[in-house]
Amino acid sequence: MSDIIALLLIGLSVGLDNFAASIAIGLGGVKKSLRVRIALVFGLFEALMPIVGIILGQKLISLIGGEANVIGGTLLVCTGIYLVIAALRQTDDKKVKQASKSWGKLIIAGFSISIDNLIIGFGLVSNHASLLIMAVIFGTISVSLAFIGIELGSRLGSKVEEYSELLSGVIIILVGLAIGFKIL
Repeated sequence: MSDIIALLLIGLSVGLDNFAASIAIGLGGVKKSLRVRIALVFGLFEALMPIVGIILGQKLISLIGGEANVIGGTLLVCTGIYLVIAALRQTDDKKVKQASKSWGKLIIAGFSISIDNLIIGFGLVSNHASLLIMAVIFGTISVSLAFIGIELGSRLGSKVEEYSELLSGVIIILVGLAIGFKIL
């Protein structure tokens, strides 16, 4: 049960990254067909990158042995700190807004938004849930939050975007600490 709670929290923090980028895109206004494309591409990358990190991390697990929780937790905490700092610096998402115009640019944007999730995957190596369950949880949450973000972005200001990135970083830090100290 604690594995599923950890996955839901990580899925939420992974999805909040999409949420923030989707708000930025929504602020510029997008058509309904483009909304679906953005949410699916972002969700696909957000779901797959942690899985790739887990697969690569499992290859390295034999080298680090019993310290997997500590190393994984540390990686999650460092990623969370990075996200918090980036949110506090209020980094500009203009490239993400412009990337939503073509498939190629959208795929590159989806990849760049989710690259930090590769490291999150390394942190989840010690989680024993199936990769399929992880992909479904991460993908469902990410696609849902992308849709919500685009809608909110079209209706609200940029403050929501700023706070979702900060919240994402804090959640990842807390989950990283819980994994590192074997609470989750």
